[in-house]
Amino acid sequence: MYPVIEPYDSGMLDVGDGHRVHWEVCGNPEGKPALVLHGGPGSGCTPGMRRFFDPSAYRIVLFDQRMSGRSTPHAAEPGADLSANTTENLIADVERLREHLGVDRWLLQGGSWGCVLALAYAQRHPDRVSEMVLCGLATGRRAETDLLTRGLGAIFPQAWERFRDGVPESDRDGDLADAYHRLLMDPAPAVHRAAARDWSAWEEALVPDSAPNPMFDDPGFALGFARVVTHFWRHGSWLADEQILSGTGALAGIPAKLLQGVLDLGNLLGTPWQLEAAWPGAELELVDAGHRAAGGLAEAVVRATDHFRPQRGTPASGAGDL
Repeated sequence: MYPVIEPYDSGMLDVGDGHRVHWEVCGNPEGKPALVLHGGPGSGCTPGMRRFFDPSAYRIVLFDQRMSGRSTPHAAEPGADLSANTTENLIADVERLREHLGVDRWLLQGGSWGCVLALAYAQRHPDRVSEMVLCGLATGRRAETDLLTRGLGAIFPQAWERFRDGVPESDRDGDLADAYHRLLMDPAPAVHRAAARDWSAWEEALVPDSAPNPMFDDPGFALGFARVVTHFWRHGSWLADEQILSGTGALAGIPAKLLQGVLDLGNLLGTPWQLEAAWPGAELELVDAGHRAAGGLAEAVVRATDHFRPQRGTPASGAGDL
């Protein structure tokens, strides 16, 4: 990964519905525009995400999606209203940010939920996307979230039983994301904090190849993250079940690198191969890694952004005013 860098510009963008999203730009102000879409949903951006790009060649844009990171209001706040936090509104937020920063087209980089959002945005606005670098591949299907909340219980039976038993007995055979969301939104701190701890523990159990994520040690992060994730999952991410896979024809002509860890448990559904087969111009690379963009998977992301890096002495595609 490239060295640690700091933003040269940042701000808060009013996206409507009482929401303001935090954005930052680093790297080369005249470089090739690239947008990072973080996962979760609800995790927010981290400084390490700036390091996937050559800072001398890229104008690197990061933003915290609604109710996460430094955006306001935050999902962990008392009385948080998540009703305006939808996939459709996040797509619109990306467009507002593009216009605000004067970007014509940009490369999209995203992992996990960030992969889903990148695909949904690119299918809506293909003329605004130059290339895509995606990892932790997902398409937002119910089968994917069902695998994560119930299907993997056969692989991690003890952790899953603790996760299942975190909700009332009457809810244990139903939609666990929905049941957890009700607990997470309960105004009693003892109730929503316990639900956030239980949800976070299951999230960690699903990535046994990775070191524990220290962000889950922050009760505010754990609560906000779990609230947003369960909010999206209980609504099927506001996507028709095969919408992303069936809509890949709109992406024809957009070069893409699809990077997937061979130890990513999402592979059990075959999503990486289905996505590559459905998407003209996409190239799948399997990496000795798991789901999180660290280690070998992070290195693969860097190789991919280097592949799309403009040659020295050539104009940066997508830069400049609209």
